Amino acid sequence: MTDYAHLLPAPAVAALVRSWLAEDTPAFDYGGYVVGESPQLAVLYAKSPGVLAGVPFFNAVFAEVGCSVEWLVSEGEFLDPRGHERGRVPVARVRGTARTVLLGERPALNTLARASGIATRARKIRELKDRAGWHGFRLVEKYALLVGGADTNRHDLSSMVMIKDNHVWATGSITQAVASARRAAGFALKVEVECGSEAEADEAVEAGADVVMLDNFTTEGARVAAASIKSRWAERGKSGFLVEVSGGITEDTAAAFFSKDIDILSFGSLTQSVPHVDFSLKVQPGAAAA
Repeated sequence: MTDYAHLLPAPAVAALVRSWLAEDTPAFDYGGYVVGESPQLAVLYAKSPGVLAGVPFFNAVFAEVGCSVEWLVSEGEFLDPRGHERGRVPVARVRGTARTVLLGERPALNTLARASGIATRARKIRELKDRAGWHGFRLVEKYALLVGGADTNRHDLSSMVMIKDNHVWATGSITQAVASARRAAGFALKVEVECGSEAEADEAVEAGADVVMLDNFTTEGARVAAASIKSRWAERGKSGFLVEVSGGITEDTAAAFFSKDIDILSFGSLTQSVPHVDFSLKVQPGAAAA
């Protein structure tokens, strides 16, 4: 399993974690005062099926509050509590004081649950593709997509030039918009153009777009348009562009879009309204941290 943790910039993760903790406990830690500083061992359990993702963020939360984490399974593994005792799978052990374990509990669990939910959906769609560029909380979501086996789309507005309908209307044409983007972005950034028709896609390719996005096409319409565009430009000796399809694609409809002429399927649903994987962190009575 690829270790994507090395992609994450440590200062950015630390700053993100500190912001979560500050939001969660902006003033007095009353619960921490109640439980005190006794050494404790807590076990992380998975209580619903899913792909484990978000490990570096979970680690960073507990490192920030002075706890240690020992993982019993690897990130990217599929966790299935069905058939296990009490319907849960031990995933990790957290050691620290009672106060610090509980201080980190909520942000750590929330992050792990969401990241694992995204990775689980990404894995399902990836497996669909293997049998037959996806969109993406930002840093956490992008990381979870990688763990689940999906590509990530642009991280922010500075990592790729996306020309949408409003850009075209403001500049007058796709050709002018692409030319303007090229002057600013140079050779280092890809330029993608949102297209509502084959004619618009042809204009984008001719103008030098790296990616043409067929937006809100029907399943059959997208397959036909992609094949037509690729064939037409191959005859003219141009094949270095990618065709992306976007708009309302879900886990249930994805397989119908698979085609040798469609290079990228873009899923907002990979990070929107994703069911979280259910985790819990339970302090073990009488098992003091070593």
